[in-house]
Amino acid sequence: MTRAELERIRDLAIGRLTTGDEPPWVWYQLMKLREASEALLAGLDATQPTAGLRAEATRQGAGLRLVGSTDQLETAQRRQGTEPVQLPT
Repeated sequence: MTRAELERIRDLAIGRLTTGDEPPWVWYQLMKLREASEALLAGLDATQPTAGLRAEATRQGAGLRLVGSTDQLETAQRRQGTEPVQLPT
């Protein structure tokens, strides 16, 4: 579904809500349709970077890169072998 289609659906719901000619059960469905379409449009705005950011990332060669593990198993503290192990009773 494209942004234009979502905007058209939202505008249709708003238009039918402003007439006030709809029965109560239709009014609630139109409100849910309006709220859902507005939430989807807001999500699209939040997830799509602007053209300037895309161009800057391309210029800098930014992208995902693979890095090695930073875990150091040798530095982990180990239990002393002389301590008794406490078992639940």
